[in-house]
Amino acid sequence: MHFPFIRISLRRILMVLPLFALVILSGCASVTPITNTSTKATAEASSNDATLVQVDSSAKLRPASQLGLKAPEEQDIWERIRKGFAMPDLVNARVNSRESWYASRPDYMLRMIERSRPYLFHIVQELERRQMPMELALLPFVESAFNPQAVSTAKAAGMWQFMPATGRDFDLKQNLFMDERRDVLESTRAALDYLQKLYGMFGDWHLALAAYNWGEGNVGRAISRNKARGKDTDYDSLSMPEETRYYVPKLQALKNIISNPEAFNAELPEIKNHPYFKTVSIDRDIDVALAARLAEISTDNFRMLNPSFKHPVILAAGTPQILLPWDNAETFARNLERHPGKKLASWTAWVAPRNMKLEEAAKEVSMHINDLRSANNIPPRMLVRAGSTLIVQRKGELDSDVSEHLATSAQLSLMPEVVLRKIAVSARKGDTLAQLAARHGVSAGNLANWNNLNLNARLHAGQKLTLYAPYRAAKKAPTRTSTRVASKRKKR
Repeated sequence: MHFPFIRISLRRILMVLPLFALVILSGCASVTPITNTSTKATAEASSNDATLVQVDSSAKLRPASQLGLKAPEEQDIWERIRKGFAMPDLVNARVNSRESWYASRPDYMLRMIERSRPYLFHIVQELERRQMPMELALLPFVESAFNPQAVSTAKAAGMWQFMPATGRDFDLKQNLFMDERRDVLESTRAALDYLQKLYGMFGDWHLALAAYNWGEGNVGRAISRNKARGKDTDYDSLSMPEETRYYVPKLQALKNIISNPEAFNAELPEIKNHPYFKTVSIDRDIDVALAARLAEISTDNFRMLNPSFKHPVILAAGTPQILLPWDNAETFARNLERHPGKKLASWTAWVAPRNMKLEEAAKEVSMHINDLRSANNIPPRMLVRAGSTLIVQRKGELDSDVSEHLATSAQLSLMPEVVLRKIAVSARKGDTLAQLAARHGVSAGNLANWNNLNLNARLHAGQKLTLYAPYRAAKKAPTRTSTRVASKRKKR
């Protein structure tokens, strides 16, 4: 619509401005699910062996400043989330079952929501920027109860629960010093990239979510089977594992409760529509404990925002930024300025030059063995392989920041420290070295070397030879108490 350019008084301008602003805001109060995917995602989708729906990827994202839903400061995050719901509702008995499950556990719901408080605003912002449905902001409730330190039995990690291989596919670094599957910013970026890719493959958010849980190949094959049998290919119609069958109903149940908490007698603690954290750059290695102290927060609160750090030191070459509570970022910068020239890190990295016992490594880096074992979480009776990196105390020659190469690629590799015992054995009539070695579980070559014999040497009956075998601790005989307990269990 075009408005004629007319002259009006300043007073009239001031009178109509509020009304004009209201019209603008009301026209921006919806979010449309995206249809674009990255080039990498499209390429991966086209290589999948299953029959998939390809969605147009030519649409461009609008600039963030035009996305709307720029909520006023007094609005809490829940209202902003509700306005962005855009997925079709799933209605079935499984959704009702999950609604009852969540509604009957108010303490669990409150714990999850409190854990989400530091991260929810950032996720909402990212979903709006990408024009993705706001239901996805609730997905970490389903995946990990919003615990960035969560690890599943299948080794999925972080609040978005990335498996190691999938994490690497989406550029999440996993090395000795960090695991970006737990990183707040990087894991969110990767999860939304992955969900965009899946939506581009299937053209349906429920199927995309099923693929996030079960794998795109499995969902693609399930669709192909249904097509071959003339069946529907929607989420409810596919044959899938029980966990995936309940995956979207869990998300729908949470959506229903958050949409209308009063109907479920649920309490949603207020979460301000304001960033919880701020990104702060660092250019020197710094201890986690010192960073927390300079920010004037507890170490636990620091790790809550920076859960990807595995060790007591942050390496600037590998992680040039940290997250701090919004109001503490300036405090950190101010206190850091008062530390010019002072050492910020008491730990650094050291590379083992050869296979070593931990006692040897401790001597080379001038540390007590127990301190070195604890800092690197090394179990007893393990050798450190050559080329492995250890966290060690900064002192003497080991008093420098860690290089970028080491900070981003360091790994720790261990192997069992085999304790051998000397055993005297006798050859039988007709024995060869190979037969004697096989009988005692050693190699013929080692047996020949231990006894200064040729590999084809003839042995005579009763000939004494020496071999070395791994020491095995004798099994303890069961005590009377444990025998009684076992017998009682059997009767039960």
